[in-house]
Amino acid sequence: MSDVEAFIMAPDQSLLSRIRGEYREMPGLRLTFTQACRLWQLDGPTCHRVLDKLLGERFLQCTADGSYTVFSFPSPTPAKSSLRSSDRPHVSHRRHRA
Repeated sequence: MSDVEAFIMAPDQSLLSRIRGEYREMPGLRLTFTQACRLWQLDGPTCHRVLDKLLGERFLQCTADGSYTVFSFPSPTPAKSSLRSSDRPHVSHRRHRA
């Protein structure tokens, strides 16, 4: 592939910026490939290149159902604690007379 062909095939930076901005402005945005093509008014090959670029940057991730969402690291499992009355140390609240 020549440099000119690579340039023509590369997604436009303004398009990538616009798509990143839309994902940032709409937390939880999930789009299928077809929805992405329609929303951004892109033909199939261009949309594939854009999504592949954003996947490669780890800006987007493709979920098991084929939706494109903002990449997120798995959240750590929160520590669980419960203090049942039997687990708490006994503290006497009575005043002792001296």
